[in-house]
Amino acid sequence: MINFEKVVKRFGSRTILNGISFELATGKILFVLGKSGTGKSVMLKNIVGLLRPEEGKIWIDDQEVSRISEEEYFPIRKTCGMVFQHPALFDSLTVFENVAFGLRRHTQMTEKEITSTVRHSLSLVNMDGAEKKMPNEISYGMQKRVSLARTLALEPKFLLFDEPTTGLDPITTNTVNQLIFSLSRQLQTTSIVVSHDMHCALDIADRIIVLDSGQIVEDGTVSQLKQSQQPLVRDFLEEVII
Repeated sequence: MINFEKVVKRFGSRTILNGISFELATGKILFVLGKSGTGKSVMLKNIVGLLRPEEGKIWIDDQEVSRISEEEYFPIRKTCGMVFQHPALFDSLTVFENVAFGLRRHTQMTEKEITSTVRHSLSLVNMDGAEKKMPNEISYGMQKRVSLARTLALEPKFLLFDEPTTGLDPITTNTVNQLIFSLSRQLQTTSIVVSHDMHCALDIADRIIVLDSGQIVEDGTVSQLKQSQQPLVRDFLEEVII
């Protein structure tokens, strides 16, 4: 479970999150939609402790995390897998070594265990047989899948996606969306997807939050969002075929 209680985040005199409250149950997919600069990515960074709120509380499972120390936050971060907009693979490492990197750094696994985990993680994102390839030998969409496999290898309880389909063609976008959906159902991971793509949200979300000027202006299921009369939501819906 992830729970925000009246969370406020400011940068100087500018308020980015203005009293955000929501609760997300285990194994569900939440899409956070909004225009650029509305605080979507700031929300994710507050979950993993890269930023801390000025006011309010953030709960991850049974622990309130907004006021704990960096040392106390470390085991919590290990339960959260962050998938950024860009793959950020190591160009000089093979696909296998990219996925194995975090395992070697953060676990005590043997090489045999690492090999098994890497292959399993790549199979989850349909990248079997790509272990020996270099990042420049695979497409951008495949690189994003390898990035996701690298995150999955550490078996996170929560998956946090920051604009995962930006820059992808429609076919690859659909592939990534279905991966997020299948991983949620297969592994029971709790996923938060920051996006501006209403089409993706309508396709796989269990729930959608719409942010505007640092506040939640709509919160509901796909069917509830389709009935919304909120102007920003209607603007997003006009871009897709319902």
